[in-house]
Amino acid sequence: MKVLNFGSLNYDYVYQVEHMVRAGETLASLGMERFFGGKGLNQSIALAKAGVPVYHAGQIGEDGEAFLDLCRKNHVDTSYIRMLPGKSGHTIIQVDKTAQNCILLYGGTNREMTEEFIDTVLTDFDRGDILLLQNEINLLDVIIDRAYEKGMTIILNPSPFDNALSVCDMSKISIFLMNEVEGEQMTGEREPEKILSCMKKTYPEAQVVLTLGSDGSVYQYKEERYAQEIIKVKAVDTTAAGDTFTGYFVAGLLEGKSIPDTLLRCAKASAIAVSRKGAAPSIPYKEEVEI
Repeated sequence: MKVLNFGSLNYDYVYQVEHMVRAGETLASLGMERFFGGKGLNQSIALAKAGVPVYHAGQIGEDGEAFLDLCRKNHVDTSYIRMLPGKSGHTIIQVDKTAQNCILLYGGTNREMTEEFIDTVLTDFDRGDILLLQNEINLLDVIIDRAYEKGMTIILNPSPFDNALSVCDMSKISIFLMNEVEGEQMTGEREPEKILSCMKKTYPEAQVVLTLGSDGSVYQYKEERYAQEIIKVKAVDTTAAGDTFTGYFVAGLLEGKSIPDTLLRCAKASAIAVSRKGAAPSIPYKEEVEI
């Protein structure tokens, strides 16, 4: 069984601010740092650090050679990353004094996927292989359809939530991994219980993992339901918390761990990630989590 993550690779420009910039306001930042990120890259690195061999498929611009070096350093297979003319994707991230963040995303080469490239990548994967997706690349609907035809197990983190997801056949998703905001966007419901009930009714065959910030996480599959509290730490940067959780959750499934044990390890890994700066660099190794 192989794991393919078809996802984004971004440079993250992180600005420390007193508060999030308001409409019409000019605000001096308290500092700026550049990190490697992108939900796709972050989740591939989280998988690799959790001990899972992972292939990353994606596109970088002429400024993106450093992504290849980073992936290789973190044992992420780069066979399906191609370089195109133009700029790689990037984000502008504001982080306030309470460690909350808001993110402005520029797609760059992440948004230049072609059906030909998708088919070329998926040729090397078969029934039972795992495909992990987020929504920072284009043609997500095509990738889902092609992977489903091949019998792959599709895991989706529907983030960022936008109109591109409306053309995706969500009935083909095996596992949804989302936070409470994405849960509301998926269902129109705000309360976690109502989100989960709606997901169960709409996608009865899918597993759902709902992360709830300081309220922890909940897993649901048919009549099964498990909850996990957070591990409290001093938060520095929450940017990669969800991506860390995703990587360690998929790792737990592959290792055959019970859902409660998997959720606990996800909570520990995410706690370590939020206590550090940056996205990809903040994700802990398996050995750090299992001390």
